Amino acid sequence: MKDLTQLMQQAQAMQQKLQDAQAKMAETSAEGSSGGGLVTVALRGAGEITAVRIDDSLLTPGEGEILADLIVAAHGDAKRKLDEVNNALMREAAGPMAGMNIPGMPKLF
Repeated sequence: MKDLTQLMQQAQAMQQKLQDAQAKMAETSAEGSSGGGLVTVALRGAGEITAVRIDDSLLTPGEGEILADLIVAAHGDAKRKLDEVNNALMREAAGPMAGMNIPGMPKLF
C-alpha cells in the first residue's frame, strides 16, 4: 500500500508540474522574421499573433504577393521558435516520464 500511496503522490506532483508548464506556455512568446528582417511576427501561447511589423519599403504597389509570402514565412519562423520553447517546458515538467508511452495517458514528448 505504501508504494501505491507514493506513486499517487508522484502522479499528483507531476500533474501540478504539467499545469505549471501549461501556464508558462500561455505566457511564452517568440518572434520570427523573414526577408532579412523586413517582416517580423510576434506570437504568444499556442500561436496567437500579437504583433506584425512590416518595413515601409514593402508597402509599394505590386509588392503584395511578396509581402504575403514574407508574412507567412515570418509566422512559420516564430511558430517554430515558440514550439521549441513550449516543448522544452513540457519535457522539463514531465521529467523522467517524458517520452514514455503509458496506455491511457497522452504521450509526453
